[in-house]
Amino acid sequence: MKGREVIVKSLVSEGVKVCFGIPGGQVLDLYDELYVQSDKIRNILVRHEQVAAHAAEGYAKASGKTGVCIATSGPGATNLVTGIADAMLDSVPIVALTGNVLCHLIGGDAFQETDIVGITLPITKHNYQITSIESIPKIFKEAFTIAASRRPGPVLIDIPKDMQQKELKGTFEYPKKVTMRGYNPEVGGGHPIQIQQAVDLLMNAERPVILAGGGVTIANAAPELTELALSLNIPVITTLMGKGVFPENHPLALGMAGMHGHKASNYAIMECDVLFAIGNRFDDRVAMDIKSFAPNAKIIHADIDSAELGKNVRFDIPIVGDAKLILKAMVKAVGKRKKDGGTLWHKHMEELKKEGADADSNVKYDQTPIAPERVMKELQKLIDTMGDGLIYTTEVGQNQMWAAHYLRFPNPRMLLTSGGLGTMGSGFPFAIGAKTAKPDKFVLDIAGDGSFQMTMQDLVTTVKEDLPVTVLILNNGHLGMVRQWQDIFYGHRYSGTVLGDSPDFIKIADAYKANGIRVDKPGDIAPALKQAVKSDVTTIIDVHIDPYAHIVPMVKPGSRIDQMLSSISRPGD
Repeated sequence: MKGREVIVKSLVSEGVKVCFGIPGGQVLDLYDELYVQSDKIRNILVRHEQVAAHAAEGYAKASGKTGVCIATSGPGATNLVTGIADAMLDSVPIVALTGNVLCHLIGGDAFQETDIVGITLPITKHNYQITSIESIPKIFKEAFTIAASRRPGPVLIDIPKDMQQKELKGTFEYPKKVTMRGYNPEVGGGHPIQIQQAVDLLMNAERPVILAGGGVTIANAAPELTELALSLNIPVITTLMGKGVFPENHPLALGMAGMHGHKASNYAIMECDVLFAIGNRFDDRVAMDIKSFAPNAKIIHADIDSAELGKNVRFDIPIVGDAKLILKAMVKAVGKRKKDGGTLWHKHMEELKKEGADADSNVKYDQTPIAPERVMKELQKLIDTMGDGLIYTTEVGQNQMWAAHYLRFPNPRMLLTSGGLGTMGSGFPFAIGAKTAKPDKFVLDIAGDGSFQMTMQDLVTTVKEDLPVTVLILNNGHLGMVRQWQDIFYGHRYSGTVLGDSPDFIKIADAYKANGIRVDKPGDIAPALKQAVKSDVTTIIDVHIDPYAHIVPMVKPGSRIDQMLSSISRPGD
């Protein structure tokens, strides 16, 4: 058995059914073996390695399993870097396989040689370079264990070409479990004393609130979170990555917090007396001015990664552990005790939610050019109709924030987006990965015309691989979010942000043998979406929106989280 067969057998042993990648000189042997064993593993041939990494992320986000991507050495490997970094910051389990030159050539600047191990050290949980065929099964078992356990993240395995070609001495045996010195994949549910202290604090609070992040999604802990919130009658706020972990149409749901969060959420953080944060890291887009964050609150911070506790925001009670186990323990500690609703705190939250809704009522939903809020209204109707039968991905920018602010999700893993790295161009590959993982679901990428152009070459991947997704472009002819900042801070001087009316996305769709629908009137949005849902081919919906529309409210960097702009001036105002 050659090394290449050992690699594929190791993947099969891990239950890998699909990988995303592009062949090249240093992975030709691996790809030849994938051809031989194509009945066991499907390779999705993408057109750019960055798409391979993001598609592996989308697969992992949608399925909860580990995604796999493959690239050759040199530029192939370095093209994976953005996706690997994105996975690291959003705690997404992927395993990236890269080819490399022959072992004896490593370090000699051979053709297409790059030190991908050194390059990716800061952006992976761990990485390996294989130097013996006998180590392959153990390394693969370790890699997949590390990627998916504790706080998930990316792992890279670099495979020199001769390690794919040499013969294995002895028989192939894939380990059922590995012991790694210094790394224990098992994690508990927090210390019982801290659990009890947290529950007592919440029980006695007058103005409690829960802030739930992406860690709740990763731990599949949404049912436990909901049970705790309902039993203690506590309002729930989510981060961008936590959307859907608590039903967002529930009366206790306050919405998303942060720079483009909801008024009720941001004010609740500033006014609460107990803040229970679980599975989030208090990044700068959520906490904003850290010194003024939750000034009146006792803070309970629960996370699987102890390094996150106190890193950005102070805490009063720390809890280290798996979110699902922590929440189970808290529900058990609550027992039959209940807290009544209808308090002044709940009434105040309802008033704040109404104020936010009243602000939205001023939107001119029938205007032309189309108001982006009207598009979100039509996309919400799809959620209400299809429920868990759909997945939305987003690009990064105004499109992302409009979606996060206006769309309400009943379940987790229905919105896939780039949070920590904020990677433009990631949403479309996420959609490819999500459709691969969940072929029966309707998958739609909410895109900006700037972001989509970064990875749109892989339209051909969706067509050739029979992965019909929909791309809804909020086309404003600008790099919208950057232009919005130029409106606020740079006197409407649009340096490098005007894209104009090129390209013609309908012609692009036709060139890739996809469907293309142009939407210029508000009344045409719903019919276009209906057509896309019924289509068995990838569809681009090019929606021409108000080019100077802003996503508000917005908190300026460095401001308190409750200092929210409700409007931003336009050119000529």
